[in-house]
Amino acid sequence: MKLTLEQEIARLVSEQVKLAEQVVSAELELETAKTEIAQFQRRYYEIVGRFYAQLDELDAQIANEQAGLSPGDADAQAHAQAAQDQARKSAEEAGLIEAQPPPPLVITPQLKQAFRRAAMMMHPDRASTEPERVRRHEFMIKVNLAYERGDQQAIENLVQEFIQDPGMRETDDPEDRELIPDLGVELRMLKVIRRSGQLQRRMDEIQEELYEKKRSDIYKLKITIERAELKGSDPLGDLAEQIQQDLIKRKIRLEEIISNKLS
Repeated sequence: MKLTLEQEIARLVSEQVKLAEQVVSAELELETAKTEIAQFQRRYYEIVGRFYAQLDELDAQIANEQAGLSPGDADAQAHAQAAQDQARKSAEEAGLIEAQPPPPLVITPQLKQAFRRAAMMMHPDRASTEPERVRRHEFMIKVNLAYERGDQQAIENLVQEFIQDPGMRETDDPEDRELIPDLGVELRMLKVIRRSGQLQRRMDEIQEELYEKKRSDIYKLKITIERAELKGSDPLGDLAEQIQQDLIKRKIRLEEIISNKLS
């Protein structure tokens, strides 16, 4: 039986509601992946990364001392410069990690629920005007940052701020604005189709970003380490011990070079 325009709109709106829920779930999965990666990066730095930074600094000092012994050796000079660049990069990365607020130790169901509620209410694709889309986008940035540091209270505060904001006009209520009867059937149909397209584009963006996150070296390392730990191994601890042994060797080597230079 052929559907009337009203029935077709109702069908499209029903599909749109499901798509909106899928987008929010995908947003939550992406933010959770970012937070879990940040958790691992912090743990990796505290156990291993800080020793690597020290190792790179010692390598730079050794290369610089050796280059000083052979000022005419182009290869020695290039090696010293490369070692210094690596040490500077490691120090910068360490500084960035230390400067960032630590991620939550545990992503609780309550934190996820707070994020989901906020995203359902504030998502930019619910906006009917460009200024409203920008306003919602700014709110969602704050929600994402609060989620990444595990601040549930901040998310709940943002929800209240959003509700009480004068910019939350009646016509921008997140509840099915497409069903306002005085818009006309054709216009309502166009609005439903437009919003569904916006939601689908956002879903595609999220899936692409999530795919890239999971292809990153840090994510692959995270998975490898976690799988080893589930089997009872301690790969990060073992690596830290090895690097500390390398640090001792590098310090001895540096002292030998300096002693030979002075003798």
